[in-house]
Amino acid sequence: MDLNSYLIYLIPVFGLIGILVMAIKSAWVTKQETGDASMNELAGYIADGAMAFLRAEWKVLSYFVVVAGLLLAWSGTTVATSSPVIAISFLIGAFLSAFAGYLGMRIATKSNVRTTQAAKTSLAQALKVSFTGGTVMGLGVAGLAIIGLGSLFIVFYTMYVTSVPGATVNGEHMAKALDVLAGFSLGAESIALFARVGGGIYTKAADVGADLVGKVEAGIPEDDVRNPATIADNVGDNVGDVAGMGADLFGSYVATMLATMVLGREIVSNDSFGGIAPVLLPMVIAGLGLIFSIVGASLVKIKNETDSVQKALNIGNWSSIVLTAIATYFLVQWMLPNDSFFMIRDEINHNTHELKPGSLVFTKNGVFGSIMVGLVVGTLMSIITEYYTAMGKRPVMSIIRQSATGHATNIIGGLAVGMESTVLPILVLAAGIYGSYFFAGLYGVAIAAAGMMATTAMQLAIDAFGPIADNAGGIAEMSRLPEEVRGRTDNLDAVGNTTAATGKGFAIASAALTSLALFAAFVGVAGIEHIDIYKANVLAGLFVGGMIPFIFSALCISAVGRAAMAMVEEVRRQFREIPGIMEYKARPEYEKCVEISTKASIREMVAPGLIALITPIVVGFIFGPEVLGGLLAGVTVSGVLMGIFQSNAGGAWDNAKKSFEKGVEINGEIYYKKSEPHKASVTGDTVGDPFKDTSGPSMNILIKLMSIVSLVIAPHLNTADATNKMMQKQEKVQSMNVHVVHVDKKL
Repeated sequence: MDLNSYLIYLIPVFGLIGILVMAIKSAWVTKQETGDASMNELAGYIADGAMAFLRAEWKVLSYFVVVAGLLLAWSGTTVATSSPVIAISFLIGAFLSAFAGYLGMRIATKSNVRTTQAAKTSLAQALKVSFTGGTVMGLGVAGLAIIGLGSLFIVFYTMYVTSVPGATVNGEHMAKALDVLAGFSLGAESIALFARVGGGIYTKAADVGADLVGKVEAGIPEDDVRNPATIADNVGDNVGDVAGMGADLFGSYVATMLATMVLGREIVSNDSFGGIAPVLLPMVIAGLGLIFSIVGASLVKIKNETDSVQKALNIGNWSSIVLTAIATYFLVQWMLPNDSFFMIRDEINHNTHELKPGSLVFTKNGVFGSIMVGLVVGTLMSIITEYYTAMGKRPVMSIIRQSATGHATNIIGGLAVGMESTVLPILVLAAGIYGSYFFAGLYGVAIAAAGMMATTAMQLAIDAFGPIADNAGGIAEMSRLPEEVRGRTDNLDAVGNTTAATGKGFAIASAALTSLALFAAFVGVAGIEHIDIYKANVLAGLFVGGMIPFIFSALCISAVGRAAMAMVEEVRRQFREIPGIMEYKARPEYEKCVEISTKASIREMVAPGLIALITPIVVGFIFGPEVLGGLLAGVTVSGVLMGIFQSNAGGAWDNAKKSFEKGVEINGEIYYKKSEPHKASVTGDTVGDPFKDTSGPSMNILIKLMSIVSLVIAPHLNTADATNKMMQKQEKVQSMNVHVVHVDKKL
């Protein structure tokens, strides 16, 4: 066995390195000072509330996981290209996804109070503590994903391919290994959807209650210790923006690699890795991206109070992306063969056993070109999202100006900004899809998404530091610390709002490419030759798919509205019935508000989740794989548009509101907090909260989960005739002289 044969075993090692560095950084955060007794008491309330939510959520999800696992085990016995082992793969994916969220929650609830204490000394130290906490989460999520997927692939590849005499890497045995591995992604994405929706409902119910009653009616800050909803609001930052986001990106990371691996199986490759280089490549890219994310994270630092936090984050982010791009070039040159290669699905003429005229034959340089396209698309999406959501930019300033004439015009302005913000991202995505396909076909689209997601650890570190800083500011406000402390945490929080918005833009872009790759994989596994939208049933499926993101969003937003109403009534009751709250003489009943958010989120997350899980199964088994393909096309296009619109509108509304804290000029007059325009901006932010933190970011999980469910059931939808055609095609490919692909076709 030569050195190249050991590459497959190196993949989990990358993940272990990430977990080791995570443990070191976590220990450093834990050693930092936690402040006085009041700060520790408040941090304890937040941590206890966050863990109470997780326990309640896990209890409900455990029932779902067991039932789904049993159904998968049974279904694995009904087709040749699956196995009951898929249930074990599903359970491991679900567990690791939940565990990734738990890791993020634990470190965030430790880092928040320590960031507050660090802010007493300097902005540099506060950034160091909060970003290190975010880095722990990023490394934990990426490390667990690579360990889980890499280890399971080794096991299934050994079970179903290398240990079976006559098995081929392009044949049904590898298809079986990857179908069982798809259970891991299904488990991860299922938990991610429930965690994201449940966490989003929780955090926004509390946030809306704290804003409407605390800010608007009582005239106190939302993080004021007198506000009964303030603890629930801070808990929500953790369960929604940390635990939910951790599970979300864990699922996205895994789904991207899986989609590329499934398409990689269909590539004939004369490489030094037994023909599986196209399958291994996305996992190795992810491993290198994790290592370079560690390097990039170490560069995030500032020295002075006036230094730009955003610039420090950008340096770390860009460093990890550039290093990954450079390393990927040499990786592709090493792993992929010098010959041209092709996908077996539709490039062979079944009669002559030769390449079809005009077939897309691509090279390893084409694969690298697709990866670069993915990195460029991810970068442009982040830049565009930052423009539409950042303070001081034209879109946010337009909302601020329209706040001067009331609440209604603020809402109109925010909706317009959100709708406008879909144009450039969609054009970038369309160009990215076309460009990556030009370079390497369907595999190019998938590997572009893998390249985009390579630095997930760094992206998540930047994302997670925002909620930590937000919590730190809340603890500073509730503890009535000096203004300079809150000023430093507000500086971090303002940057965190923008990074959160850009992170959501990045996530929806990767989801679009990943869903397209999963869609292509589904078409191949289901044995569909083409999807004809001229057929009435397929066109009907397309329209139904386009509708699903709307009803999904309606359920999420309605859930936030109902829970927020209960929260508002509870906060009003406490102000009315507990004398002395406003004079700091009585402690509000924080636990009542925490209980309202917890019960509402657990109850309301079920319906949206079931839509994503059940719809593909019903449509696929009743109407067939072609109609299901139409459904997936509709839900992908509609979901991407809805995700961009809602996330950007909500982010713009939020930063328009925050702009009033330092004062904004409208028609030559300066307006601050508590002014009428500010009150209008609070209303806009309240509308935008469920947009940007509940339904918007859930769109990317919705479209990926429906694609993964479809991929898992695809072998069951494949007719015997289609299966025979695929087996004949594979036999012909194996019998061919693969050197026929030495076609001198330059890209």
